[in-house]
Amino acid sequence: MNTPTVFDIIVIGAGPAGQKAAIQGAKANKRVALIERERGIGGSCVYRGTIPSKTLRESALHLDVLKRASAAFEFNLRPDTQIATLLSRLEDVVKAHDTFMSQQLRRNGIFLFHGRARFVNDRVIEMQTVDGASQRFTADTIVIATGSRPRNPPEIPVDHEHILDSDSLLSMIYLPRSLTIIGGGVIGCEYASIFSLLGTQVTLVDQAPAPLQFMDQELVRQFITIFERQGGHYLGGQKVHEVRWDGAAHVVTKLASGMTVKSEKMLVALGRQANVEDLNLSAAGLQATAKGTLSVNQFCQTEVPHIYAAGDMVGAPTLASKAMEEGRRAVRHALNLPVGDAASTIPLGIYTIPEMASIGLDEKSARERYRDPLVGRAKFEEIARAQISGAGHGLLKMVADPDGERLLGIQIVGDSATELVHVGQLALQSTATIESFIDNVFNFPTYAEAYRIAALDILGQVAKRRSAKAA
Repeated sequence: MNTPTVFDIIVIGAGPAGQKAAIQGAKANKRVALIERERGIGGSCVYRGTIPSKTLRESALHLDVLKRASAAFEFNLRPDTQIATLLSRLEDVVKAHDTFMSQQLRRNGIFLFHGRARFVNDRVIEMQTVDGASQRFTADTIVIATGSRPRNPPEIPVDHEHILDSDSLLSMIYLPRSLTIIGGGVIGCEYASIFSLLGTQVTLVDQAPAPLQFMDQELVRQFITIFERQGGHYLGGQKVHEVRWDGAAHVVTKLASGMTVKSEKMLVALGRQANVEDLNLSAAGLQATAKGTLSVNQFCQTEVPHIYAAGDMVGAPTLASKAMEEGRRAVRHALNLPVGDAASTIPLGIYTIPEMASIGLDEKSARERYRDPLVGRAKFEEIARAQISGAGHGLLKMVADPDGERLLGIQIVGDSATELVHVGQLALQSTATIESFIDNVFNFPTYAEAYRIAALDILGQVAKRRSAKAA
């Protein structure tokens, strides 16, 4: 067997977590190998997940603008509209992304290899290429970032034609007339709102009374209201009993409650499963958890100290932004570089229609910790920018300590929520006071005005509390 090629850091997987881990290592002047099993780089995020779904979402939003202008002219999607038409920009987007990432890796002097990687021991990786050749690498630090794939339970017969998962959904040729989505997580809710806006009759089914249980439920209620106003339907508290293709025209879903749902297509969106099977983890002294992920500490360090894991490997939420930060964080810890506190202020962004975003403590968490926090609200219907754009439905919640002085968290639903949340992120990181949102001047008209309105709401509540105590 060949002598292993020596690197300082080996990163397995070139998705968001792996890329940032590799670049962080290279910027610290380390010799870095990045091993990717697929031809392209970027992982599921680029080819099957984030980029394709957001490209389709952008098409849906453009079409919605045209529909809302129907007073001036009549517009409707043709019934035989092909998915490829709505994804016409995808190839250009992916190509541009791939080019940019490749240049970034080359510019940083990272050694990129394509092949399947597996542990020989805790410091040696063997890579096998598609032509059967093998090569060994060794390093002091190894980062596992091999991503995930859809989790398809055996009782649901995913055939990728009528019953699809999130990897195969966009392989459909035509827009379905009706779609049942099983699973009220991020992927299920995002696709539910996108297809509903495109005119598909969508039924979203989940065991929980409401979807997105980890989000502020006031935001989720607004999302459900708008989703159902667009023609979608949420079936909560429902357990799937049986799913089958009837051989003719419908996917038939029988629920434990006795209800039956029929649709042209089905999307199974029951979470994702980490890609750990091919890694031969036991050779490195590692073992996957019962959920199929790897246990790590706050620095993404596994129980074998020089092996780290990041991204979908360590569990939900499976967001690209979280994965990037984990990759960067893992390598900085391995190299004894300052890690910072960014992990405590990673924003959540959910690209439903309307968008949702969150950072810091939500109202429920703040009540558990502070008993009586103050919550300021700014409804988008009060904001000129939302009135002008016609996207008047939305809400920004500002959560403060009981004295109304310190910002604890921000939750937003509505247009531009995933961008707007970064104002709150910077405020949290710089320990800004609630009054600082009033002292600052925001452009008019902007969605950022919501921060000032919510802050004024909090200060109004502070004044009432003080008056009540004085009385």
